[in-house]
Amino acid sequence: MQRFNLQTIESAPEKSRPALEALKERFGFLPNVMATMANSPVLLNGFVSSFGSFHGGSFDEIEKQVLLLTNAVTIKCPWTVAAHSTFAIEDGIAQGEVAAIREGRLPNDRKYAALSALTKALIEKKGNLADADIDRFTAAGYSKAQILEVITGVGVSTMAATTTNMAGTPIEERFQAQAWSPTAAAA
Repeated sequence: MQRFNLQTIESAPEKSRPALEALKERFGFLPNVMATMANSPVLLNGFVSSFGSFHGGSFDEIEKQVLLLTNAVTIKCPWTVAAHSTFAIEDGIAQGEVAAIREGRLPNDRKYAALSALTKALIEKKGNLADADIDRFTAAGYSKAQILEVITGVGVSTMAATTTNMAGTPIEERFQAQAWSPTAAAA
């Protein structure tokens, strides 16, 4: 059940409009999650600021999608899984790697597996990582400082996932080919 209207640039509160315009320009369309967030300028503008910081960080596009897709599956959010599966494939991640993450498994690539494992551990352990979690991440070639970027990515993705799960945000046709349900990760 959809609990919030999907705002347009014209229907959104005035303080949401500049962010919506920037997002529409970046994506070429206005994703439903942002149209939902636009009901609250506080949420939307906080998301956009964090989104920009995360996307300006040190991870490449594939690493960002590995992190965001892992977060989406861990939080069990159909909208963000569908969206980030689509973006991951468009960014060149192998179908098998996307399928592994969607099924709750680690990717085969050692570095992506370390990033995915750390992302999942941060969420499931509520930030209370063990030294072994950090050691596995840095042994794969990441820096300790990049853990803080993972936290930023988890925060951005959690805002989107929590919003869409709570609001019942519909999945756009553009993402329908990658539709997913939480039972898929448990299988």
